[in-house]
Amino acid sequence: MKKLKNILMIAVLFIAIQASAQTDKATTIKLVEGKNFVFNATSASPMNSAEISAVLSRMPGAMAGGVIQLTGSRYQLTVNQEGVDASLPYYGRSYNAPKTANEGGIKFSSKAYSYKADRKKKGNYIVTIKPEDTKGDVMSMTLNITPNGYASLHVVSNNRQSISYNGYISDPAKIASK
Repeated sequence: MKKLKNILMIAVLFIAIQASAQTDKATTIKLVEGKNFVFNATSASPMNSAEISAVLSRMPGAMAGGVIQLTGSRYQLTVNQEGVDASLPYYGRSYNAPKTANEGGIKFSSKAYSYKADRKKKGNYIVTIKPEDTKGDVMSMTLNITPNGYASLHVVSNNRQSISYNGYISDPAKIASK
C-alpha cells in the first residue's frame, strides 16, 4: 500500500510539472520558427539592482533583491512577420531623459528588424532581434526560450543601462481569442 501511495505521488508530481508548462515543445518550435509570438514579462531585473533596491525599499510594500514583479500588468514584446512592438517598463539609469512622460519605458514599433533564431541543445532557442528604425535607442534584444515556453529577455540600449525580463511566450492567436 505504501509503495502504491509513493508511485501515485510521483505520478501526480510529474503531471503537475507538465501542466505548469506555458507551451508544449511543438508549439514553441512553431512560434519561434514562424516569427509569430508574444513575450509576456512577469518580472524585471535592472542592471543596477542595488540602486533600485535602495529606492524601492523606502516605498510601501517594499521589494528587495533587485527583481521587480510585474503582476497585474500586460507588459509585452510582440513579434510577427510585419514587425516588432514593445511595451515594457524600464527601471534603471537613463542617460537621456525622455521629453514627455509617455516616452518612459521601452516602447517602440519597428517594421524593419533583423531576426535570428538559433536552436541549441535540449531544444532551447536563443533569438536575437535588432530593430533598425527605433531612433537608435534599442540596439538589440536577446530572448532565451525554453521548450516549455519560459523565456528571459535582455535589452541593450544606447541611452540606458541594460535590463532583463523574465516571462513566457504565447501564441498571439490564443491571446486575441480571449
